[in-house]
This record gives sequence, C-alpha cells and structure tokens, in this order.
Amino acid sequence: MAKLDTAALAQLFTQARTRNGWKPEPIPEAVLRELYDLVKFGPTAANATPARFVFVTSPEAKEKLAALSSGSNAPKILQAPATVIVGYDLDFPETLPRLFPHAPGAKDWFQDPVAKEWGALRNSSLQGGYFILAARALGLDVGPMSGFDNAGVDKAFFEGTNIKSNFIASIGYGTEDGLFPRNPRLDFDEAAKIL
Repeated sequence: MAKLDTAALAQLFTQARTRNGWKPEPIPEAVLRELYDLVKFGPTAANATPARFVFVTSPEAKEKLAALSSGSNAPKILQAPATVIVGYDLDFPETLPRLFPHAPGAKDWFQDPVAKEWGALRNSSLQGGYFILAARALGLDVGPMSGFDNAGVDKAFFEGTNIKSNFIASIGYGTEDGLFPRNPRLDFDEAAKIL
C-alpha cells in the first residue's frame, strides 16, 4: 500500500476538528449507508463487530436523544443533520458462526459475562474510531460526545435488546460556530516508547 498524501492525512487527522456547529444540509441515506459500508471493514477481535449504529435524524428522535444529553450537547444534537448512537451488542457471540466461520467454537470463547462485556465495549470502541475516520473520509465532519444518560439512551433506543450505548457522535457539514482553538497533544516521548 502507498502512503496517503498530505491532503488525505489532513482531512483525516491533522486538519480535522471536532465540530460543535452544523449546517442544516441533510445527509442523504445513501451516504449513511456508504459510511457503514466502510466502517464494517475495520478489524475487530475474531471479526466480532459488536457495534450497532442508530442514525438519529428525525426531529422526534433528535428531541428524545437531546433530552437525555448533558450540558451543551442538546443543541448540537438538535442542530446536526444526524447524531449516531454507537452501541455494543452483548449478543455478538451469536453472529460468530457466520462472521468467523473458520473457528466453529468461537461463540464459546465468550461464556464469561465480564469478558463478553469487555470484548463488546473494546471492539465497539474500535468501530467507533473507524466510524469517525470513515465519516471524515467521505467529507463529513464529526462531533463525538460522551455527555449523556447511558441508561436513559439504552431504554429509549435499545429497549428489548441486549445492546448498550457506548458514545454518540453528531455528523454532517460543520461550521466554525463554537469551534475551539486546537488543543495541544502529547509528544511522542510523553505518550510512547520503543522497546
């Protein structure tokens, strides 16, 4: 594989920003489907892909989600053309016979409820990261958030399932409204080492 050019790296990382303001332009359903069709190829342990995505786009669904958010997140949810609930399905082992067919016993690897929850949370978090990068790759801006009532969101959006919310992210075409100056990052020697 070839290294991405500077413009692509800027779009994905160095110039991309967490957005707080949104243009009213809707995101076509075809783009939301294309977005998921990129995300699904990101690697997860045993190809478990436990993440589940709810694209909150209707005014009614936005109101419901905004009411369960904290602080300044409600206006962002109401303004963005879509806010995605990234959840994780604790029943993900049920799909392993289909998704990881070369290991017929893979479903049994997750008998321990704690290991199952950690596996689902960890891998859905990976998929959430892929989601952010895939959205940026498609020309969308992203505003990930963790300030919301998880139990309330689970009841409102996942009731009757074994899915739990991980985090939410507004997506669309961002504005400069509420854009903070870029914050510093840790240098390599502060955050990494080579052994």
